[in-house]
Amino acid sequence: MIEDKSPQRTSIAQLGEFGLVDHLTKNFEINQASTLKGIGDDAAVLDFKDKKVVVSTDILVEGVHFDLGYMPLRHLGYKAVVVNVSDICAMNAKATQILVTIAVSNRFPLEALEELFDGITLAANEYKVDVIGGDTTSSQKGMIISITVIGEAEENEIVYRNGAGETDLLVVTGDIGAAYMGLQVLEREKQVFQVNPNSQPDLDAYTYLIERQLKPEARKDVRTLLHALEIKPTAMIDISDGLSSEIMHICKQSKVGCNLYEDKLPLDPQFMNVCEEFDLDATTVAINGGEDYELLFTIKMEDFEKIKGNPNFTIIGHMTQESEGIHLVTRANTRIPLKARGWNALSEE
Repeated sequence: MIEDKSPQRTSIAQLGEFGLVDHLTKNFEINQASTLKGIGDDAAVLDFKDKKVVVSTDILVEGVHFDLGYMPLRHLGYKAVVVNVSDICAMNAKATQILVTIAVSNRFPLEALEELFDGITLAANEYKVDVIGGDTTSSQKGMIISITVIGEAEENEIVYRNGAGETDLLVVTGDIGAAYMGLQVLEREKQVFQVNPNSQPDLDAYTYLIERQLKPEARKDVRTLLHALEIKPTAMIDISDGLSSEIMHICKQSKVGCNLYEDKLPLDPQFMNVCEEFDLDATTVAINGGEDYELLFTIKMEDFEKIKGNPNFTIIGHMTQESEGIHLVTRANTRIPLKARGWNALSEE
């Protein structure tokens, strides 16, 4: 494919704020019956009747949460939606609407924002959420994306972080750590490119890891899977900041301890190979790397038979009395206090 060396660049100043909003939102469709009024008025109007409403928001800042040196704008738009939908999934609820707010500097032409919104539109269609509003403004330092997501659930379906019991089993969906290693691969290739702009990276051996970083998926299927198994988690959280951090959130909120077993961690073979290539300890990466967007939850001991052997879930530990503390039990059967070494947005390092 021949790259267009002179791509079209339409200044967003030509459209003005309202023209830009009209242009970027023209492809959004209304799919949810609860959306009475979407984009086009001072506020959206929703009708959830007798259901409970759940709301969450996340902000992504260029240079902090993403690097446009290797993050395509289309993928960024998709991921921005996913990380928010994941929060609703972690409440055992269904995402229904989102509001999108962006701040951009004048270095971004209209075509760049079209790519971003192509990704947002793709994710909105995939997760059946309506885009019902938001805001646009200017930024002096790159791009900022903030998305607010709204969801619904019956009151008896909602799962919080504070319901784990002392004998509950700890369960995780999918595999963990891959997104972090995908980031390491991309950062390495960026440094190589900076030294030699003519270098062409061979990323075939890292496709799964890179996809987990650039285009993660929210586990909207878990709610349906658990319902079919007649299991309601006692506590649940999504893995955005790292497994260790999320376990500690549940333990703190539920006032329990935990034993996490190293030999039970679900690790992808490609992840294992690349950890070895980078000379990194796979367990350390798996429990501290973030952005997996898998779900971590606890279930009652009596639900073990229902979930045993299910390929969608892995039992990785069990909860204990709060006084016993939070530990990683190694393959050598040594108990090591678990510490939260995952992502800290306010870290000074």
